[in-house]
Amino acid sequence: MQRILIVEDEPLIAFDTEHVLTEGGYQVVGTVDSVEAALEVIASKKLDLALVDLGLTDGGNGVEVAAAARRAGLQVLFVTGRCPKGGESLGIGCLEKPFTPKDLRGAIEAIETLLARGSVKKAPPGLHLYVDNASAA
Repeated sequence: MQRILIVEDEPLIAFDTEHVLTEGGYQVVGTVDSVEAALEVIASKKLDLALVDLGLTDGGNGVEVAAAARRAGLQVLFVTGRCPKGGESLGIGCLEKPFTPKDLRGAIEAIETLLARGSVKKAPPGLHLYVDNASAA
């Protein structure tokens, strides 16, 4: 999980998330705030993971982004105030806001562990993993 797309409508949260990931050694391939922009990045860039908020600036919904990402074989981690109903069918997990930089890095590490080993011993606070989707993308 090195190449990450951030889909977030709050500029400060997007900036902080990008900073945390870059400092953690991840490559942020794009930071976008709308469904249309997210779909363009998903279609044109090589990605490993999309961090997807639910509410976006164009009135769109992160669920639409997650569905497109899954069709493209991309893992999705929802990062939102409230995990979406039905999100289990579209993402590998959901990290509830607010979260700390340590929680965000821990969530990505937990996803990597889940994909490699099939189980995670301890997940960071606020992370809900959808184990059934570990091999779906």
